[in-house]
Amino acid sequence: MKLRVLFFSVLRDITGADEIALELPAGSTMADLLAQIESHWPKLREWQSSLLLALDQTYVKRDALLHDGGEVAIMPPVQGG
Repeated sequence: MKLRVLFFSVLRDITGADEIALELPAGSTMADLLAQIESHWPKLREWQSSLLLALDQTYVKRDALLHDGGEVAIMPPVQGG
């Protein structure tokens, strides 16, 4: 399945991209996606415990099933100012 993955804030700096296209096998979860991108950008592991994850603009947990054509947003914790 093909996914659109969006990175925000400091995560954009780490990956050097606003978004990427990613292909994963059917039945993959958000945890599978995170493992895949962390293998390319190991520095993302530092954010593992605090990431906010969304699928099609709805917050989800790591066990959420992904679907073909889905839009995944990966964000650092919300910061106030």
